[in-house]
Amino acid sequence: MKNTIFLNLKKIIRKPLATVFTLVLAVITFGFSTIINLHKTLKADVNNGGLYLPGNFKATIVIDSLAGRARHLAVNTNGDIYVKLRFPDSIGGNVAARDTDHDGKADTIVKFGNYDDKGPYGTGMRVHKGYLYFSSEVNVYRTKLNPNTLVPDGPLELILHDAHGEHEHDAKPLAFDNDGHMYVAFGAPSNACQQQNRVPGSPGIKGCPLLQEYGGIWQFDEAKPNQQQKNGTRYATGLRSVVAMDWNTADNCLYVVAHGRDDLRLLFPKKFSAWQSAVAPAEEFLKIKQGTDVGWPYYYYDPIQHKKLLNPEYGGDGKKTGEGAKYAQPLIAFQAHWAPNDLLFYTGNQFPARYKNGAFVAFHGSTNRSPYPQAGFFVAFVPFKNGKPVGNWEIFADGFAGRNTVVSVSDAECRPMGLSMGPDGSLYVSDTEKGRVWRIFYGGDKTKFGNAQLAKMEQRKQLPNFKIPNQVRNNFATGMLKGGALIYNKYCVNCHQKNGKGDGNLFPPLSGSEWVTGGKYMEKEPGIRVLLSGLEGPVTVKNKPYNSVMPKHAFLSDGDIAAVLTYIRSNFGNNSSLVTASEVKKIRASLK
Repeated sequence: MKNTIFLNLKKIIRKPLATVFTLVLAVITFGFSTIINLHKTLKADVNNGGLYLPGNFKATIVIDSLAGRARHLAVNTNGDIYVKLRFPDSIGGNVAARDTDHDGKADTIVKFGNYDDKGPYGTGMRVHKGYLYFSSEVNVYRTKLNPNTLVPDGPLELILHDAHGEHEHDAKPLAFDNDGHMYVAFGAPSNACQQQNRVPGSPGIKGCPLLQEYGGIWQFDEAKPNQQQKNGTRYATGLRSVVAMDWNTADNCLYVVAHGRDDLRLLFPKKFSAWQSAVAPAEEFLKIKQGTDVGWPYYYYDPIQHKKLLNPEYGGDGKKTGEGAKYAQPLIAFQAHWAPNDLLFYTGNQFPARYKNGAFVAFHGSTNRSPYPQAGFFVAFVPFKNGKPVGNWEIFADGFAGRNTVVSVSDAECRPMGLSMGPDGSLYVSDTEKGRVWRIFYGGDKTKFGNAQLAKMEQRKQLPNFKIPNQVRNNFATGMLKGGALIYNKYCVNCHQKNGKGDGNLFPPLSGSEWVTGGKYMEKEPGIRVLLSGLEGPVTVKNKPYNSVMPKHAFLSDGDIAAVLTYIRSNFGNNSSLVTASEVKKIRASLK
């Protein structure tokens, strides 16, 4: 296995001899983990590495950037950091990092884990009982950790294999209980179990067959190798897509923050406005017990009306409740499309007492709230007492996006993804855009922390990244669009974004895309065919992998398809020839 190692020894050399002797003596006497607790005066970065935090919380950037960028992460009991890469390569899909001189910055970074499957969805990363568990899109692996070696030197064990193959919503988040069980979510390859996925107006399938193998959480043996889904137990159902999942040891129960469905307006424009599609459905914070049914694909939770409503695929219109009340209701309904991508119950003692056993949630940020501002891009905190949320959710860490108004998701400088707690109780946060990792710690008198320290963070809820948009005033498209731009804004902007750069994760860019550009007739054909026939499954755009669903747009007229393709080919830095209605007509005829 090839490893790439970056080691900075200058910091250690600059240390006074007495300091080096103290560190060596601590290792000999108490072991490596003691060193983690030696730096009581860990220094914060200027402006806390760009983050806004409550009171005397501080932050330092432990890793400034990873070439493969980051998804989830885990911190070992000795302080070593393990990160799941978003874009693995032939060297490896994971990174191990160590702070050898204990100044708060990782100075040894090693890439490892050259396993076969490396799609962009692969997400799980947890340290459990001395093992590092991590997942790709279709597999869950583990390897034994050795505190004497940064890179795990134990064999790579395949614990679970998903025989379905890669598909939409194919993350594999992981959680572990106290009885030897591993919990894995199986996302549904569908938006709402339509007869034709993501085709406008297509009805939902009654008695959705996907629920037999998707759209839920399965329980497995945490140590048994080579398991498949059939070897596990379906623990909960009615969950279209789960990425944020954790076991709460305070009440010995599983919790998730589930992604809501997408595209209410795009798929049912006669029933839903752009504003309704931007603010619904909720991202649901749920307590999951064996047998829990959350109601997907039949129902979604509306955070404005505070109730579950019937999905339009099954006859809903934004008002009908049907039998929604009989399904599991959220503990908290977060705003739509914030993309909850990790959940962590805090069990440490470094933070003020109010954080003990509470829940941190990393919101990756929305992609499909256009023509309204995108939202999220922060870490929330939910106080818990006696196993139940108390009070409102709070903004714990903000500033990742680098701006208060995000028009297109690619405008966000950073997007929080993974959460992990260090051995000293610090909170680590990973970012998918730069591959950055922050360490957040408390630097004040814990007994004096209270509402006064939270007030400034509460005020941030009035910023566009958090505030429910005004239906008229915050609509970026009002009075501005016509022709191909109008069609793009209606059908394309939620995925490919206002600036045509996509979200860098699920939805590919149109800017400079080989699927879009070109001047000759035959070079226009791929774009026309994709609009008419749709596209599903793994694709490569500008040398990066994507795996989502591009719905058919054959319902558009030849003129409308020509107009929107012409708009795309002449904007976003593209400079290609126009597409005519006759060219679209010719290709449409060939498809029949």
